[in-house]
Amino acid sequence: MAKILYEVTQNKNSKSLAFGKWYGRVKSLETLNTRKLAQHIAEHGSLYTSDVVFGVLEKFRSCLLEMLLNSKKVKIDGLGTFYTTIESGGAVSKEKYSVTTDVKALHIRFLPEQSTEMNISSREFLKKAEFISVDQLKPDPEEEEPEP
Repeated sequence: MAKILYEVTQNKNSKSLAFGKWYGRVKSLETLNTRKLAQHIAEHGSLYTSDVVFGVLEKFRSCLLEMLLNSKKVKIDGLGTFYTTIESGGAVSKEKYSVTTDVKALHIRFLPEQSTEMNISSREFLKKAEFISVDQLKPDPEEEEPEP
């Protein structure tokens, strides 16, 4: 079974209301780029070589951006929906609103699939996860044998 590695870290920001509290944080082992993901998909008994899978993933990326920039949402069945949101400061009236001065950012968002058969929402994802503390992977200094 796959495992989620995590570490526990303390909030050291003295200006934060959460100062001094401890939080779990996912510890990633690796970031897969498109080429590595394509290789991984091809190794799962795919009929397609990693080069073909890579091409499809690259085309997906460019088409996803094209569709989002044309005010369309993109739903990938079994995965979720990509969509855009605007971050803006806010104007005193509708007439005073200006894209050039009020829009701070355009974000790409993702909403996981939530239908009952393919639900990967946060709650369901959590039920499927098994967690391992990175501290469990580190050797205990007291258990190490001293070198002669």
